[in-house]
Amino acid sequence: MIIKRSILIWQLLGYTVTAIGGTLLHFLYEWTGGSYLAAPFSGVNESTWEHMKLFFFPAFLYAVFQSFCFKDSDNFWLIKLKGTSVGLLLIPIIFYTYNGVIGKSPDWFNVAIFFISAGLCYLYEGKLLKNVNSKKFNLNTPSIIAFCIIAFAFILFTFATPCLNIFKDPISGQFGL
Repeated sequence: MIIKRSILIWQLLGYTVTAIGGTLLHFLYEWTGGSYLAAPFSGVNESTWEHMKLFFFPAFLYAVFQSFCFKDSDNFWLIKLKGTSVGLLLIPIIFYTYNGVIGKSPDWFNVAIFFISAGLCYLYEGKLLKNVNSKKFNLNTPSIIAFCIIAFAFILFTFATPCLNIFKDPISGQFGL
């Protein structure tokens, strides 16, 4: 199958889209003068949560694009949900583990965490896409619903931010906007 042979290219493209998209979204809120239209999708501060959001939206949009070419792939959306979850979880795990063991991480390492998490996400997805077997149950619909819930949480918590450390801007000490 042509798609299976080109999975590496698909995943490299996904990594590139996510890396560039996340980098641009990091600055979008500032570039738009603090626009409330940009806020739900861009980084509004330097919190760990906002960096997770910078990963999520480009990865999700790429998954939507990719889904048109992988529509015959069993449980495509489940695979994308698993990969995206790996990327989302690695950002706080690496950040808080490093800071807990070593202390405050340098800015270059915080940037590297984003790129490492994205890379591991797409490596994991690539492995899953190569080994797709027919499943008795199609879990695409619940996976799409899960993606929508995650997207809603990122948007909601941009404006109604819980007072938890993952949402705290380490520079200003503020939560959310």
